Amino acid sequence: MALLGERTGRSRNRPLPSPPAAPPRRTPRKLPGLALAAAGVAVAWAVHHLVPGVPMLTVAVVLGIAAAHVPGAAHAFVRGSGKAGLTFAGKRLMRVGVVLLGLKLSLDDVLGLGWASVGMVLCVVAVTFLGTWWLGRRMGLRGDQPLLIATGYSICGASAIGAVSEVSESDERDTATSVALVTLCGTLAIAVLPLLQHPLGLSDAEFGRWVGASVHDVGQVVATAQTAGAGALGDAVLVKLMRVALLAPLVAAVALSVRARRQGRGSSEGAAGAGTAGAKRPPLVPLFVVGFLAMVALRTTGWLPGGAIDAAGTVQELLLAAALFGLGSAVDLPSLTRTGGRVAALGLVSWGVIAGISYVGVVLTY
Repeated sequence: MALLGERTGRSRNRPLPSPPAAPPRRTPRKLPGLALAAAGVAVAWAVHHLVPGVPMLTVAVVLGIAAAHVPGAAHAFVRGSGKAGLTFAGKRLMRVGVVLLGLKLSLDDVLGLGWASVGMVLCVVAVTFLGTWWLGRRMGLRGDQPLLIATGYSICGASAIGAVSEVSESDERDTATSVALVTLCGTLAIAVLPLLQHPLGLSDAEFGRWVGASVHDVGQVVATAQTAGAGALGDAVLVKLMRVALLAPLVAAVALSVRARRQGRGSSEGAAGAGTAGAKRPPLVPLFVVGFLAMVALRTTGWLPGGAIDAAGTVQELLLAAALFGLGSAVDLPSLTRTGGRVAALGLVSWGVIAGISYVGVVLTY
């Protein structure tokens, strides 16, 4: 009995297990970074409206790079609590922006330029992409940098880089470096190409087509071509949008390549059963590319009123600005300097290639 009482006393004195603690209330992880991206877009918009010749997307990239390199609390925020939201902006918002980009393109407008111009654009894009990719590999650039730089120069700048990096699952640093390079060269084109119009003997219409075939980002095309008047601007935008139309097949081709590479890797490792059976395979055609093509088809029908197209264009530019701010914040200038010479050399050579080929193409086809 004494032993029983002792045991009972011990059980009475034993502390009761505490109830499970309620999970702490979390601030959404993405919210701080998205708020910073929104602030960056607001500043970029203000700069563009004060200086219309400077594209908003270019300013957004520069601001993102600057935010990541301001010493002190800002740098810690970008690399720490703000990183999730900035990464979300650079990836997810980029997808939505690319989808809405399709509303700028109508098949009727493209075909109105004539088959000779279509063939010229196909040739320019193919030679620039394959030549830049091959040269980047020969120069030993890291990771997917040759692929991403080739995509940005041949198609539509940072938007194309963001789209291809999604399906190729490229390293964030490679994506950010490629965006920084293509943005730099596109910005230089705004100042350099108008100075070459008359020495090269180009009419306003020819200059517009040359700009559309050789400058990377849509905003940079507008800023460059408007120096030669409204006619040059119209031709430049149409030729540029023909290049944008090639984004969908290029992304699909990259997705197929990644899928085939994973299947090959899975078959070679199948005997070991190293977890490849459950690996996620990329879709044959990414969903945002399907959305891009759907928007092109919708624009071609002519059902959308002009006000809706203009509103969608504004939303698309704001989303891409937020995405480019996020990508810019991922640029690490100290690491960029270690391969900066080779990256810069590839960018300059590729810029010269696309400018030269597109010039010859415009002269021969117009």
